[in-house]
Amino acid sequence: MSTSMRVVELVRFGDADTAFATRELPRPTPGPGQVLVRVLATSVNPLDLQTRRGDYRDQVALPAVIGNDVSGVVVETGPGAGDFQPGDEVWYLTPVFAGQGTYAEFHVVDQALVARKPARLSHVEAAALALVGVTAWEALVERAGVRAGERVLVHGGAGGVGSVAVQVACALGAKVVTTARARDHEFVTGLGADIAIDFSAGDYVPQVRALGGVDVVLDTVGGDTLARSPEVLADRGRVVSIVDIPEPQNLLAAWGVNATYHFLFVSPGRAKLTALGRLIDQGKLRPVIGAVLPLADIAQAHTLLEGGPVGEGRGRPRGKIAVAVHPVDEPPRRTTSSP
Repeated sequence: MSTSMRVVELVRFGDADTAFATRELPRPTPGPGQVLVRVLATSVNPLDLQTRRGDYRDQVALPAVIGNDVSGVVVETGPGAGDFQPGDEVWYLTPVFAGQGTYAEFHVVDQALVARKPARLSHVEAAALALVGVTAWEALVERAGVRAGERVLVHGGAGGVGSVAVQVACALGAKVVTTARARDHEFVTGLGADIAIDFSAGDYVPQVRALGGVDVVLDTVGGDTLARSPEVLADRGRVVSIVDIPEPQNLLAAWGVNATYHFLFVSPGRAKLTALGRLIDQGKLRPVIGAVLPLADIAQAHTLLEGGPVGEGRGRPRGKIAVAVHPVDEPPRRTTSSP
């Protein structure tokens, strides 16, 4: 195997068409407790767009390989990394702003963050689900503690996190209300949402209040959704926001309903992936992929996620944009020794 690898580096902050360059770098070597993974697929997330634009320039030294989703095959293990062996198909979410990202042919990661890929998913599907799946699980299960019979409002149910959150909430036994444009209503109800509200056609708050309010709000879109959450919450409701707050918010209304707020910056972990894998095996969760592009077209993937013209003027797709790094139509071959 070659000692080098192809990567797409972020070389300058700004527009997608000038931000990236394809380069050859040395292939990393796994250290103690680490595994080297041949990346078959990754994906593009809003965090990538924010990083590329320079929102986190204090935490990202250029040039940098960004990206956080991986599905691939273990090719080498470091000392003490006995949980996996070469040939194992795995998926994981990398720590944010820590080490090399996933726009690369190979990636090194601590084995504690890695899980075996669900057999029902292709590598492209697994890569498209890792970050958004862990985010939805942490938001609804670990933070909000959603219980069966509760009503959950998911803002942006047709988006990457939203489309997974609708499914996770349904799997938990919740009644799901989601906001989405009218053209996406059939799609989100097909994911399991009980009620879809067209946020572009009027104020969603009176419509949610007419239902009796909700126990949990998951904010995936930002804007005034955080400040208006108390208007739709039942007493002792919970709000989880995964969106940066660009300016101060007035949350005084939350006192009136004894609301609890959680601000979530996702953290990786094998246990969350394993829990998601159980839902996948049970047929209760599936990835939603709007487009698949090759690694060389990362700039186009960013433009597409931002809703800009790509190809024949397509707009932003539903769900996730996946990136095929290596050919993914060949089954991995298990080897008996490290390459």
